[in-house]
Amino acid sequence: MDADTEPENVRRLLTGAEIRSVGRAAGMGVLELTGAHGEDLGLHLSCAFRIVRDGQVVLGSRDMSYVRKDAGQDAFDTFDTLYDDRAAILNRVLAGARPTVRDVHQGAAGALTLEAAHGFSVEAFPDRSGGEESWRALVRGGPHYGYPPGVV
Repeated sequence: MDADTEPENVRRLLTGAEIRSVGRAAGMGVLELTGAHGEDLGLHLSCAFRIVRDGQVVLGSRDMSYVRKDAGQDAFDTFDTLYDDRAAILNRVLAGARPTVRDVHQGAAGALTLEAAHGFSVEAFPDRSGGEESWRALVRGGPHYGYPPGVV
């Protein structure tokens, strides 16, 4: 795929999508969205990221590093982290707010920002120098786009 068209494909894919939920698969953040035409979309975040509402961080990738009080040594594997607690709360808020992505920006070095309704934004910050995948926007059973371009 032409690296110059990939940012436009990501913007086109995610603009108008409704953010349904947030979760994780091991250490990767996962957002589930419904596309503007009913498509089942995903945003997989293997780099540093945060979800912001009205200027406040409500969930961040580093939250996976902090275990719940009284959690066992397998807290990460049993979804007993601060991330898991906050994601559960955020999912209830998302279910009521049903924020739609209004705009998508890609910046230097793969930075990705989704600006959504009701004061929400999702911000990804690739933070490694290698050529490994940092994030991926996808249609289930369809096209996948990501950073770095051409790696996905």
